Amino acid sequence: MTTQPTGVPVAPDITTAGATPWRNKDFRTLFTASTLNQLATNTGQVAVPLLALTALDATAAQVGALATLSTLAFLLIGLPAGAWVDRLRTRRVLIASDLARAALYASLPVAQWLDALTFAQLYAVVLLGGCATVFCDVGSQSVLPRLIGRDGLVRANAAIVTLMAVANIAGRGAGGALVATLTAPFALACASAAYLASALRLTRIGATPAPPADDRTRLTTRIREGLRHVLGHPELRALALNSTLSNLGGAIINTMLPVLFVRELGLSPASLGLFWAAGGIGLLLGARLARPFAARVGYGRALVLSLTPATLLVPLLDRGPWLWLAGAGWMLAMMTIGANNVLGVSLRQHLTPDPLLGRMNATFRFMLTGALALGAATSGLLTELTTLDTTLWTGATITALAWIPLALSPVRKRAEGV
Repeated sequence: MTTQPTGVPVAPDITTAGATPWRNKDFRTLFTASTLNQLATNTGQVAVPLLALTALDATAAQVGALATLSTLAFLLIGLPAGAWVDRLRTRRVLIASDLARAALYASLPVAQWLDALTFAQLYAVVLLGGCATVFCDVGSQSVLPRLIGRDGLVRANAAIVTLMAVANIAGRGAGGALVATLTAPFALACASAAYLASALRLTRIGATPAPPADDRTRLTTRIREGLRHVLGHPELRALALNSTLSNLGGAIINTMLPVLFVRELGLSPASLGLFWAAGGIGLLLGARLARPFAARVGYGRALVLSLTPATLLVPLLDRGPWLWLAGAGWMLAMMTIGANNVLGVSLRQHLTPDPLLGRMNATFRFMLTGALALGAATSGLLTELTTLDTTLWTGATITALAWIPLALSPVRKRAEGV
């Protein structure tokens, strides 16, 4: 790994970050599968809570419980999943996770059409689907440096985050439209088919390296190694805290948006899908601007300056012009997150040796998605105990303060690819 004279690893060189990843056949295959995966995930995120609201007359607390269970798996198995991924062939992990989610999502429209849908089934599907997502997220982020090399990470992550943004636009926009025109069960059937197509596409990726056969280190020891690597490194720790706060605040807001749009304001599911799609447009712009922005102001400064308090506009959401103002604030907030994802994920992959990639990514996902679970639970409980406005302002304030850990860490001093 390239180092400065002090021995501190440098950031990926954003001006000469290797050849384009598109020349790599396995990267193209992974990207195509990820496209289908992201479309399915975003469609499901719209359709599941709306199915609960329309088919089972869910309360705010029950919507919050669904969102909590969808991310709870990262708290339950997130850390051991990283150690397992480091011991398994990543391609098999990714295929199995897609097949599991295809089957789980397919069970919901079948149950609805048989008039047998229950909250117990919804809870089970989102929890088990979350377990599959744990392995998918950890595996996909861990395999990327092995497919393209570390010099191409910024370009590759820019492509991946751009994909996530486009899928956010298309998936949530299409999800809202499908629910509005053809019902939530049909939208979930489409999501199931997309997961299945993603699994089939992944069978074409080259075989990933087998783990060392003689590695008999205890699981708990391997987990501790991953935790020490992230929490003991000042830059990785700051990146983790920043993303944790962003996810916590974002989950508090996102969990109650279906309640606000459909129940409080009487707007259509398609309007909710379009609002979320505006966030996807922001992610897309942020991903595309991250590299030139960092080249101009410096890697560390770009990470800190990309964060803005734009989420403070979201609690103003109402009918008429307030809807547009809140939508603009949401899009700007997602734009900063898109830029931050490209630079932050590239940096943490760059700072981690191959044998620790799975555990590093699992530690991040444990903290980040744990924050989503906590945020979703807090959102439902806070709305039940206070008001919806209080919940939205709480989430917006937390997100607006997420820049502080980065500003107080060595990350802010990172120069441009030196």
